[in-house]
Amino acid sequence: MACKSCSSGSCGSASETGEVKGCQSNGGCGTGGCNKMNVFDWLSDLDVPSFQRFHIVEVKFKGGRKEYFRNVDQLELHTGDSVMVDSSSGTQLGVVSLQGELVRLQLLKKNIKDDDKVKTIFRVATDKDIEKHELSMARDLPTMYRGRQIIHDLKINMKLSDVEFQSDGSKAIFYYSSEDRVDFRELIKLLATEFKIRVEMKQISLRQEAGRLGGIGVCGRELCCSTWLTDFKNVTTSAARYQNLSLNPVKLSGQCGRLKCCLNYELETYMDALKSIPTIEGRLKTKRGEAVLQKTDIFKRMMWFGIVGEEAIWIPVSCDRVAEIVDLNKKGIIPESFEDLNPDAPTVEKPTLSELNSDLERMDKKYGGVKSGNRNNRNNRGNRDGGNRGPRSEGQDRGPRPDRGPRPPRPEGENRGPRPEGQDRGPRPERGPRPDRGPRPPRPEGENRGPRPEGENRPPRPPRPEGQERGPRPEGQNRPEGSIPASDGGTATPKPFKKKKKFKPRPPRDGAAPTPEA
Repeated sequence: MACKSCSSGSCGSASETGEVKGCQSNGGCGTGGCNKMNVFDWLSDLDVPSFQRFHIVEVKFKGGRKEYFRNVDQLELHTGDSVMVDSSSGTQLGVVSLQGELVRLQLLKKNIKDDDKVKTIFRVATDKDIEKHELSMARDLPTMYRGRQIIHDLKINMKLSDVEFQSDGSKAIFYYSSEDRVDFRELIKLLATEFKIRVEMKQISLRQEAGRLGGIGVCGRELCCSTWLTDFKNVTTSAARYQNLSLNPVKLSGQCGRLKCCLNYELETYMDALKSIPTIEGRLKTKRGEAVLQKTDIFKRMMWFGIVGEEAIWIPVSCDRVAEIVDLNKKGIIPESFEDLNPDAPTVEKPTLSELNSDLERMDKKYGGVKSGNRNNRNNRGNRDGGNRGPRSEGQDRGPRPDRGPRPPRPEGENRGPRPEGQDRGPRPERGPRPDRGPRPPRPEGENRGPRPEGENRPPRPPRPEGQERGPRPEGQNRPEGSIPASDGGTATPKPFKKKKKFKPRPPRDGAAPTPEA
């Protein structure tokens, strides 16, 4: 069940019986609106006689608005009690938020004097007053929506953000924001006629509007202006520059559209830390080149520089070393680098890469300068022969290779195994001419030739002499499937496999009798 007094912010305060005031869900308001401008009375456990208590009480109204009233009748009040107070527009219901000595400190902080301008508390609110106050609060949202429609019809450049009715329902305050001056005389007449109430227009800033509406900031917490911040100080972009923040208006702006108030929270700490950071007016001069400031870490007291032409490489330098280089440049002295500030120091030559690898080169010359791939192949051959030959001494020739003789035949079914890595097969010897086999003997009658071996093509058929007919095919001899008769001067090629067609009788040839259909 939601809280009935979220607008008054009275959740979290308990009475003498332990019951939480103003919250029907026992202090667990789900919306978080009850935390607006909450305060903790850390002097509430102090047992002070009633006649010695401070007679002014802090009372909170809708939207976190707080005012101070005098307890003339010495009423027994507790934090969270509803009271009827005297306001400039009539009687209004509020909730006690603070009392005692802390109120005296708040008056000193806000520079409010204890004089006749402080109004009084009439009485503790009754059930009838609370019920009437809830009915008046229920009219806030419908009135605000209807007021926005009227403003839109009149084409007035203003934004209506909130409406607050008095407890008796006779008057309403319309809170609006606008960048320009607004003539709302016609608007007040229409609103008074529409709602039959007295209308008061009150202009607020964008920060006050965000504080009344509330919300969650980018930090994940509720907005400062809606929870504890009451006075809004001026925030400038110089606060972001001093803290080395990116001047991105999207990241520096809050929900109100203005610069975030939290930019001022740590500004004094940064200003104190910047006093020990040296000021860089131009480029630092070193014999390596001119250095440009890229970044400054204020609290670590480190500065990053980039040499002109090598800006991608940042060199971290402490602030004390930077101050020494600045002093040397003012005197006309150019240091060697950021690390060595003495220009008269002898230069130490760094060894070249060839000098560092000279030991490896000497070892390569000693052992013949054999490449790693050939050395591995030689070791593999030595392992096949039954052992390693060891390093060859300088000036020793390999000599002719002895004749090994013919290789014995490999047993049938035995594989040769994988070829050693780095060993080439070598060129294949040329094949000599094929011997002449002579004419093929005739095939016996009735014997089939069998399937042709794979990859073997039929030799081309000799051309038929001109004027010679093919003649009839002998009985019982059919054309093989998939073959095509060779034309004159052509070659017979196998025909791709096709689906067998339905048998059709061949027409009679040379006056033969027609074949009967099957």
